[in-house]
Amino acid sequence: MKHSAPAESKRKFQASVGPEESRAGEADEANEEVFKPLSREEAAQWRARQPRFTVWRVVQTQAVLAVLSALIAWGLLGWEMAGSVFYGALCVVVPSAVMAWGITSNLIARLFPGAPRASLASLLLWEGAKVLLVMAMLWSAPRWVPDLNWLALLAGLVVALKAYWLEFFFKTRRKP
Repeated sequence: MKHSAPAESKRKFQASVGPEESRAGEADEANEEVFKPLSREEAAQWRARQPRFTVWRVVQTQAVLAVLSALIAWGLLGWEMAGSVFYGALCVVVPSAVMAWGITSNLIARLFPGAPRASLASLLLWEGAKVLLVMAMLWSAPRWVPDLNWLALLAGLVVALKAYWLEFFFKTRRKP
């Protein structure tokens, strides 16, 4: 009786492992689901159930949080702190907006049509521009914000960064 090479190697492997591991492997094979591609209608229904994320919505949430945090700081701590909080939030909002514009403008994709690497290059290029812009804005903060408070600036920066999580939380919440 001839055995195929994969079956023979499988039998040798099962002989080298203990009986518990062999039974676990057989159980995994029995529980393995068969992949079934979705039909066009099923795929459309699946897409309709998934939350839609847009980068502009995140930038909008960051801007709203920036204004709200500055207003709260102004009400509680005064104009000096509010200016620092607002500038810290702007250090997140402005670079995010520049990156969002760069990615959604498809400039690189138009220059190199059909090249999937161009999309990755565009993402890396705009992420680099975003990081450089954040660094430049933080470096120039003492010139632009009178009576700068670095702790308040950091608080505004953190509040604006949490917009990603807030947007993700509200978009993925299931409706009953």
